[in-house]
Amino acid sequence: MPNGTSPLRSSALAGRSRRVVESDGFNIAVFCLIVGNAGLLGVETYTGAVGQWRDELKTAEHLFLAAFTAEILLRAAACADRPREFFRDPWNVFDLVVVVLALTPFARENTTMLRLLRLARVLRAARFLPQLRIVIVAVGKSLPGTVSFVLVGALLLYVYAMVGWVFFGREDPEHYGSLGRAVLTLFLLMTLDGLGDAVRGGLEISRWSIVYFASFVLLGSFVLVNLLVGVVITSLEEARELEDDRARDIALTGPGAADPSALLLARIETARRALDEVEAALAAARPRPRTGAPDERRAVGAPDR
Repeated sequence: MPNGTSPLRSSALAGRSRRVVESDGFNIAVFCLIVGNAGLLGVETYTGAVGQWRDELKTAEHLFLAAFTAEILLRAAACADRPREFFRDPWNVFDLVVVVLALTPFARENTTMLRLLRLARVLRAARFLPQLRIVIVAVGKSLPGTVSFVLVGALLLYVYAMVGWVFFGREDPEHYGSLGRAVLTLFLLMTLDGLGDAVRGGLEISRWSIVYFASFVLLGSFVLVNLLVGVVITSLEEARELEDDRARDIALTGPGAADPSALLLARIETARRALDEVEAALAAARPRPRTGAPDERRAVGAPDR
């Protein structure tokens, strides 16, 4: 009996906790806690407020920590019947790490570490804002493409910096006197800041400098930037698709969703109807044999009498 009742208790606890965690009231309450925590951090930047309300602010911080601890315990209890599901959600892992680190003696004694952990709680607001969550996921997905962009940009800067040092190093040592100065100058030119002054200074040295600046601006400010924008937009579309899939899964498995077996039967019925429509279309497109064809062939091949 004990072996049989333990899974039942876990399932019952998970069911009750899941109803609480997935309710709108719970999400609104947690979001308000995050906003309140951010406001508390802002108040602590004022020396006068800290000196006047030191005890009250410390008590409020303890209450926030207790509330966030209770939240993560509820989320863990919601996955009591399937513990692995808790760690599959990156937001659960992030919340758990922030709460556990805030409870450690090292963080409690280190003021800077504690403030950074409290600041990390503000990032949890993305969990309750789908559009912000899409942007954060898109930024993460664009990192591989961004690394490639940085490598190509660094190669472009190096090549043009060396060319600039060769041609303009003696006449304009302030901007091209060394590789580092040339790279810094060209990096600023990628933002089109001071481009007019740079072109005028280059024309005083050589008329062919216009080719140097025009090609660099074309490659650095237009081609590379457009490539970066394309990478970000592609990542944003992928993140939006992931968010749509997540919302669809919640709609199918969340509270108020239909019975999984009923959903499966509905999908089978939909697939069956689609197959029937395909068979009907194939049958309609299949060529029919012409009636009377054998008689016609016999009539054509018969000798005249």
